[in-house]
Amino acid sequence: RVFVVDSSTHARAERLNKNSHAFFSKNRPRPQSRTHKTSPNTMASALGFATAVRARPVAAQKRATAPKARSARVVTQAKRDGPVIIGLAADSGCGKSTFMRRMTSLFGGKATPPEGGNPDSNTLISDTTTVLCLDDYHLNDRQGRKESGLTALNLKEQNFDLMYEQVKALKEGKSVDKPIYNHVTGVFDPAEKIASPEVLILEGLHPFADTRVRDMFDFKIYLDISDEVKFAWKIQRDMAERGHSLESIKASIEARKPDFDAFVDPQKEFADVIIQVLPTQLIPDDNEGKILRVRMIMKEGLENFDAPFLFDEGSTISWIPCGRKLTCSYPGIKFFYGPDTFYGKEVTVLEMDGQFDKLEELIYVESHLSNTSTKFYGEITQQMLKYQNGPGSNNGTGFFQTIVGLKVREVYERIAEKEVVVK
Repeated sequence: RVFVVDSSTHARAERLNKNSHAFFSKNRPRPQSRTHKTSPNTMASALGFATAVRARPVAAQKRATAPKARSARVVTQAKRDGPVIIGLAADSGCGKSTFMRRMTSLFGGKATPPEGGNPDSNTLISDTTTVLCLDDYHLNDRQGRKESGLTALNLKEQNFDLMYEQVKALKEGKSVDKPIYNHVTGVFDPAEKIASPEVLILEGLHPFADTRVRDMFDFKIYLDISDEVKFAWKIQRDMAERGHSLESIKASIEARKPDFDAFVDPQKEFADVIIQVLPTQLIPDDNEGKILRVRMIMKEGLENFDAPFLFDEGSTISWIPCGRKLTCSYPGIKFFYGPDTFYGKEVTVLEMDGQFDKLEELIYVESHLSNTSTKFYGEITQQMLKYQNGPGSNNGTGFFQTIVGLKVREVYERIAEKEVVVK
């Protein structure tokens, strides 16, 4: 069922309905993404999907078929000096590593630590991408922070000058000798040589805190996990797996919160896309954090970025998918799409509340989305199945991380004037 809530779109919707039959009798169905080179009908036929057209529902008698796995490679069409630079900001334990695996896989190759280098390196390198962990730019090691009395969240404990100099050098196509912060020992290991890649991804606590570094990003992402969900996750992990008491967990969270609020959280104002993870609204007073409401908040007017939308671009829509086509246990699944404001700026929001039971049926939802930057029909579903055992794979966190990864790939293609070919 689809509910168009925004009355300003009602008249336009009626006009579209009157003309829709005539239009589709004369025109081939529009591809699901701007990057498609072939119509969804042709692709669906070739891949054997039950759904032939992007915006047409899957037949009720048949479950959707999961797409086959494909690989990617980069084909050069033109040349831009230096890498495309992507930033990802988030607190510790918020899923940055999983997000990086989802994103880098879309460019082809497997992201691994530097070959023959330090096994405790925080860097991940693939054929096209290099992911740098900004913990390597801490000012002091663990002992030094004990002496300073400051946490790793504090801006005074970051070497922003070195971060800026090395990111600038990589942007200019140069190699750098980057420090390695060893999370096991708490000290700095000898530096490692990092060459300038096609795509440079900086992930950590403070990618957007320094203006000089922030201005070099081509696209900025923030993972925003609410306090309620963080608390529920930490209780589940620390009580069940580490034997911590509820009182000690609360004390740890409260001790960390002031620095997070002061130094990390404000960066989301500068992000182009925010993935916000909240408690579900489908279960009243839920405090377990197992069912999540996830919002993908996208700023308007971004260069090289077209916001994905559900059904009708610019409308306000609430959608509960058909239970015969998408299996989901209590409390079900609900989607939302529409405009909002964030830090005083106009944004578009795509939201999912609930979780999937069968990931292969996600293609039913995918068929109702547009501007997702997929290369072929069913690519979102394929990527979700690829990481089905990873955190968030059955809810909106993995779903929107996958979509953001696809949008990052398109940002790269537009800026670098290169094509990532999926075969």
